[in-house]
Amino acid sequence: MLPTPPVSLLAIARQVEVRLAEVIDTERAKWVAFEPQLATPFDEMRRLVLAGGKRLRPAFCQWGYVGLGGNRQDPIVVDAGAALELLHAFALFHDDIMDGSATRRGEPTTHMVAMGEHESRGYLGEARRFGEGVAILVGDLTYVYADELMMKAPLQAWAIWNTLRIELNIGQYLDVLGSATRERRREYTERICQYKSAKYTIERPLHLGATMAMPTVAPDVLAKLSAYGVPLGEAFQMRDDVLGAFGETEITGKPVGDDLREGKPTPLLSLATSRASAAQLAVLDRVGHPDITETEIRNAQEVIRECGALDALEDHITTLTAGAVNAIKQAPITTDARDELIELAAYVSWRAV
Repeated sequence: MLPTPPVSLLAIARQVEVRLAEVIDTERAKWVAFEPQLATPFDEMRRLVLAGGKRLRPAFCQWGYVGLGGNRQDPIVVDAGAALELLHAFALFHDDIMDGSATRRGEPTTHMVAMGEHESRGYLGEARRFGEGVAILVGDLTYVYADELMMKAPLQAWAIWNTLRIELNIGQYLDVLGSATRERRREYTERICQYKSAKYTIERPLHLGATMAMPTVAPDVLAKLSAYGVPLGEAFQMRDDVLGAFGETEITGKPVGDDLREGKPTPLLSLATSRASAAQLAVLDRVGHPDITETEIRNAQEVIRECGALDALEDHITTLTAGAVNAIKQAPITTDARDELIELAAYVSWRAV
């Protein structure tokens, strides 16, 4: 049976969403008064940021804060959670361009919306370049507002915030490069897994919350939080990889087998490549080709199952999650934070979306 989102996660999501709506709507009103056409970037920002999402990063940030003695209702940690969501939105705006994604969460992506506007209104220039340019700028604007929400954070937290943002961009670059070069080495795909998502989703938000609650937090305390955050972050991304290869469109909002269509360099694909027979490798070799067919995607899925890669990855997710739970039990944090982080571990590792 798949886990349901923890009650606390839903409460944190509501809290953060109220703050996000307040920021976006206030800025929209200000800039629309200056120029009515500036409604578009804020409407697109609102559409993506408030259309849903798991709000995991704000939750891990908040429990890092509470775990070191902070009050979960403190506006500073709510702002940090909202900042993390805006930073995530920035990455998604750009990610959809890099991946050529037409939809996200079942809705057209921003660059596709802008392309459609260009075509329907007969604008000058190339529609694709216009659409991608709009989405890049909306993403950049979102990035700036994320920084603004972090303005009241202590200097030590800003150091974590900067590290988090650098690691995210490094991971994204490795992902783009790995797709282009058809990278299948296990160590490379795991490095992408760690930097593109694992650290940025769990470890660094935990550190961010901890340093906001206790700016002089000892390095060994952060290390103990990492002992939970790093393996669980890897499990989180590996679950994403499974959903990206096998997830149902009605649930994920993405086409079935989207990661296989794009040739994403994932640990799942790396495992399959290392286990496949010569005939199976020929099937997997079609992954990532621009003209790959739906039948070839289904064949690749079948190979991933048949060679045991899917089962092996599921076992690894289980091992990583168990290690994370054991680590957080040893961390010097409050009991309520520890209990919530244990519950979150089950949710992020075995969720359906």
